[in-house]
Amino acid sequence: MELSEADLRRIAHLARLELGDADLLALHRTLTSIFNMIDDLSRPNTDDIAPMAHAQPITLPLRDDVVNEPNTVEHRNHYQRGAPAVEKGLFLVPKVIE
Repeated sequence: MELSEADLRRIAHLARLELGDADLLALHRTLTSIFNMIDDLSRPNTDDIAPMAHAQPITLPLRDDVVNEPNTVEHRNHYQRGAPAVEKGLFLVPKVIE
């Protein structure tokens, strides 16, 4: 994609940049190299390639979902000691939706 000087000045205006002629030339070179790189990335045919989350076919090991902490009133009270408001073992929070 080739940008004209008018395009560059419009982009600079929209970005609220005050650029001189030397700066416009540098911007033109930078944007042209970026657009060329985008063109290079769009050239390979990826129609037969399946999307994947990782380059290697790996899975994360799973573990049993078990409670590792004691479930006692004393344990709960220990963690709720620093809370500003607690009632019947529950944290009280301010209402945020009116």
